[in-house]
Parts: sequence; C-alpha cells; structure tokens
Amino acid sequence: MNLQLILMFVAMIGLMFFMQRSQKKQAEKRMESLNKLQKGYEVITIGGLYGTVDEVDTDKKIVVLDVDGVYLTFELTAIKTVLPLSEGIPAAAGVDGEVNVDAPEQESAIEEE
Repeated sequence: MNLQLILMFVAMIGLMFFMQRSQKKQAEKRMESLNKLQKGYEVITIGGLYGTVDEVDTDKKIVVLDVDGVYLTFELTAIKTVLPLSEGIPAAAGVDGEVNVDAPEQESAIEEE
C-alpha cells in the first residue's frame, strides 16, 4: 500500500514538473516575439482588435497601433498574436501563414453551358 502511494506522488510531481516546463517555454516564446516587435508588423490584441504597429517603446512597455488611421496605445502584454508579414504569403493563407487547402475556390460569375 505504501509503495502505491509513493508511486502516485512521484507521478503527480513528475506531471506538475512537465506542465510547468511547457508553460515556461510558451511564455519565453511569447516574450521573444513581443521583444522583436517592430513598426509595420500586424498584430491582434487580446480584445480581438487587428492593427499595424506604429511605435514600440520597450522601456515603458507600450505599443501604439494604427487601426485604419486611428492610433491607439496599448500595453505590450495586450498583444495576443503577431501575424506573419504579408510579403510572399499567398492570398489563401491563414493567420498562421499556412495555405488553407480546403478554402473554396472562387467560381466564375459566367457559367459555361
């Protein structure tokens, strides 16, 4: 009975260690992408707002976004996703830059009979 209890605790501690490790890696990756943020990058905020980066102040940890001519100031941590640059990305590409193969093709307005 004691051996089963000890094995269960060791397994729980191992699971907690691996979960914490993966969360730490994700946080480091996110901070790395936020630190590389520059003018012209397209981003999505945690509120779902799409905008283009106009200014980045890493000392104050703020970012100014251009949203259709309206300039909005956010905390750097309010950036949820940095979208890939639009150069070289096909029109059928998704948010992550992968081409959506299942995207419906546009049909011609003139149908052949």
